[in-house]
Amino acid sequence: MFPEIFAFDFMRNALLAALLSSVACGIIGTYVVVKRIGFISGGIAHTAFGGIGLGYYLGINPLLGVIPFSLLAALGIGLLSKKGNVAEDTAIGTFWAIGMAVGVIFIGLKPGYAPDLFSYLFGNILTVPTSDLWMIVLLDLVIVLVVWLLSKEFLALSFDEEYALVSGVKTTLLYLLLLCLIALTVVIMMRVVGIVMVIALLTIPAAIARLFSRTLPGMMVLSVVLSALFSLSGLWLSCLFDLASGATIIVVSGLVFFLVHLVRFVKASLTAQ
Repeated sequence: MFPEIFAFDFMRNALLAALLSSVACGIIGTYVVVKRIGFISGGIAHTAFGGIGLGYYLGINPLLGVIPFSLLAALGIGLLSKKGNVAEDTAIGTFWAIGMAVGVIFIGLKPGYAPDLFSYLFGNILTVPTSDLWMIVLLDLVIVLVVWLLSKEFLALSFDEEYALVSGVKTTLLYLLLLCLIALTVVIMMRVVGIVMVIALLTIPAAIARLFSRTLPGMMVLSVVLSALFSLSGLWLSCLFDLASGATIIVVSGLVFFLVHLVRFVKASLTAQ
């Protein structure tokens, strides 16, 4: 069954999308977990719905509308919380609501029915076209290059922001750049699991990887591998049982997450005895 389903072009595209998106998801998800900014990731993802509505209204690929909306949301949330004396959760909630509202308005202004919007909300990896694959490759390259060039600075920002500031690192600028990388990752993951569930795949693989890795690079590598395994397993199960692909990927990830913590709890209980 598993080799046969990849005889189709759309399944091969889905396989490539799963593998390529895992790269960005694993790398940036590591920073999200270490910095504990998962809620910001969710805010950026939901604000991006405004870009989907804009793309649909203009008649272009919605991902082209999502990129600027996601980046503006990342910069807006970061600047308001760091420089605007606005509570972070307030900034996130404001952008979250406005982005969703703008998306609804643009969709309402366009005559007719928008059949593909459901896949952007909840993901449908089986519908990823080749053009989106090339966009994912480009965004992956940007993310990997930036993280590689600024690896030491991001390391300092992640574990000791005050020390990084004293050492001369422009922490605010670096933080805004990190949020922009999260925004690009949201764009990539949107086609896989949708904006509603992107926060789960950003955090779950990295959270599991953190339990088994002592270094940030090691955590990234393991997170990429886990993200790929969860995506491929969910994709296979969704085809086998005719389930929604994005939701199945998240369920697989969540089950493994709980299983790992259950095993650790049982081992700790037995050791204590």
